[in-house]
Amino acid sequence: MYLLFVILMVIAALLMCFIVLIQNSKGGGLASGFSSSNAIMGVRKTTDFLEKATWGLAIFMVVMSIATAYVIPSSDVAKDAVLEQAQKEQQTNPYNLPAGTAAPQTNAVQQDSVN
Repeated sequence: MYLLFVILMVIAALLMCFIVLIQNSKGGGLASGFSSSNAIMGVRKTTDFLEKATWGLAIFMVVMSIATAYVIPSSDVAKDAVLEQAQKEQQTNPYNLPAGTAAPQTNAVQQDSVN
């Protein structure tokens, strides 16, 4: 479900980029190419369609962002692995031992004491 929402968001973002690039901030853009009066889509209709498409995609992206936040998979496994590693390091670190205890001997020290 999460992957579906992410794919839909990417498609919506690409469409939004395309529609915004088509528009001209002064009302021109794609609409300026349809200046003849006998065109199927007149200047005003093209501008209205692009504006409605922009608003529709913006609303869709907000809704999809909220929906994606609710279905995001939890990464408890990764957190547990990091926590376990930190606990292992804390247990084996000789500097974390309480006062009055001796640090564990390494193999080099044990071999010197045997010889």
